[in-house]
Amino acid sequence: MVNTPQDVLTALKAGQSLSQQDLYQINLSQLDLQNANLSLATLIRANLSHANLRAADLSAADLRGADLSKAVLCQTNLQAACLYRADLRGTELSDANLVDIKLKGARYDSQTQFPEGFAYKSSGAIGPGANLNGAPLNTANLRDADLQGTNLLGAYLGGADLTRANLRGARLVQADLRGAFLTGVFLRNARINGANLAKADLRAADFTDVEFDQFESIAGADFSQVQGLSDAMRSRLLNHPAEQLDTIHPLTLKRTRESLQL
Repeated sequence: MVNTPQDVLTALKAGQSLSQQDLYQINLSQLDLQNANLSLATLIRANLSHANLRAADLSAADLRGADLSKAVLCQTNLQAACLYRADLRGTELSDANLVDIKLKGARYDSQTQFPEGFAYKSSGAIGPGANLNGAPLNTANLRDADLQGTNLLGAYLGGADLTRANLRGARLVQADLRGAFLTGVFLRNARINGANLAKADLRAADFTDVEFDQFESIAGADFSQVQGLSDAMRSRLLNHPAEQLDTIHPLTLKRTRESLQL
């Protein structure tokens, strides 16, 4: 039975197949796994960061929650593989076989290299320019996420952790952000009209040139130390109903009206 990274390397050196092996949470970071047969293998939450998987067979493999950041997956067979919530930041996927791949909730960034012509923006994966309109993302890991230009119209982000996320130019019109953690989030040029910000933590967020007229609710939202909030924006926020402005944020214990004071 293959249980350790050394077992994997020994098996590969002997020319053995690792197809259908249970490699749950195994740490294979930085290893040379070129041409390995890992078809149908269980690699849930495995650490494959910086690994060389060039031309490997990962068809129908279960890679849910796996760390594939900066891994080399060029010419790799990932047909029908499940990569839900996998980390693909900085991953090289050029010329990989991504037919029927499942990418819902997987994280990519501007350094991720997808095969030419692959429609990654509409694959359910999360990253710059992704089309995630109406998506349920409340349990997604979005801390420090690169979401520049992402379409999130009507997305459900209630309670989501978007701490320090880059949402520059994102479209969050009518998004549900109730109770979301938006501390230090970068919202420059974002469009968020009609969003629900009730009990959202927006401390130190960057609101420079944010586009909005009215929010569905800002009851209990904390805007303390928000950057780039113009007088016109502040006035629009303070025009919300008194019952919203006088609601206390459950964690910071600050009233919305108080958080908007200069």
